[in-house]
Amino acid sequence: MMCYRSSIYGLLICWVAIVAGLPAIADGARLQRDGRGIVVEVTDGDTVVLDNGTIVRLVGIQAPKLPLGRKGFKAWPLADESKEFLERIVLDKHVTLSYGGARMDRHGRALAHLHDAAGNWVQGQILRNGMARVYTFADNTALAEDMLALEREARAARRGIWNNRYYGIRDHLKASRFTNSFQLVEGRVLTAATVRGRTYLNFGDDWKTDFTIYIAPKDGKRMRRKGFDPATYEGRKVRVRGWLKWYDGPNIRVTHREQIEVLDE
Repeated sequence: MMCYRSSIYGLLICWVAIVAGLPAIADGARLQRDGRGIVVEVTDGDTVVLDNGTIVRLVGIQAPKLPLGRKGFKAWPLADESKEFLERIVLDKHVTLSYGGARMDRHGRALAHLHDAAGNWVQGQILRNGMARVYTFADNTALAEDMLALEREARAARRGIWNNRYYGIRDHLKASRFTNSFQLVEGRVLTAATVRGRTYLNFGDDWKTDFTIYIAPKDGKRMRRKGFDPATYEGRKVRVRGWLKWYDGPNIRVTHREQIEVLDE
């Protein structure tokens, strides 16, 4: 175990560096192995460059962000620490790429799960040590449940980012304070409604000021084909993750079921 003091809030953070029990490369048919290389550069806490020039965005997670040349962008707390953690576990090491959904993003980066030479799942190590949050997309949800479980474990143990209030889970009543950022918001769904194909999970009576989960028509159709039923969320306490925006009140757009965790089953 390695500990250091965060410069952001003076918190003592420890790297647990746990790998035992993490899924190995042979994790069933959920991933398709395709490619390997040596990590020659770590760009940030969720992006690496291989010796063949491939840039890999570690799919399924979001590490604290660094400016990376963006003018006026302020580094998120623990961004340097998350990059350093990833360097410790993959830099100059052989890795295998595996895919469970879309393989490339609009920037030309490979969207892959990484495993080291021993078969240890890199995303799993990062999440269990609290150095990232789960961040899935509708076309890339492989291993989402595994990742969410590891995130919950790290949060319960207050590892890494989960010991920093910047990454705290927000109560839906206070969501309006955190718009224009990626957030995890908790609350109880009051009502579910579908209007002209648009679905809303409402957390209060006033849709102009209260927090809402919004599902666009095309996303709703796809989710319903996979068994999603908005009515089943009424009265349930949930946690939703995504980019919190303001449009007729604070809301998070949900494009796939894995963004919503039911907390009172």
